Amino acid sequence: MILSISGVMLLGVVVFLFFRKDGLKGSHACTSALFGFYLASTGIAPSIKAGGESLASLLGGIKF
Repeated sequence: MILSISGVMLLGVVVFLFFRKDGLKGSHACTSALFGFYLASTGIAPSIKAGGESLASLLGGIKF
C-alpha cells in the first residue's frame, strides 16, 4: 500500500511539473488519467503492477 501511494504521488508531481514547465495541456492530463483508469480494469493490469513492484524492489536494493 505504501508503494502505491508513493508511486501515485511521484507520478502526480511529474504530471504537475509537465503541466507547469513543459506545456502539458489539461486535456492531455485528463486523457492520460482516463487511460490509466481504463488500463487498470483490463487483464494486463496485474502484469503492469508486478512490473512496477519489480522495478521498485530493484531500485530499493541499490546501495549508494
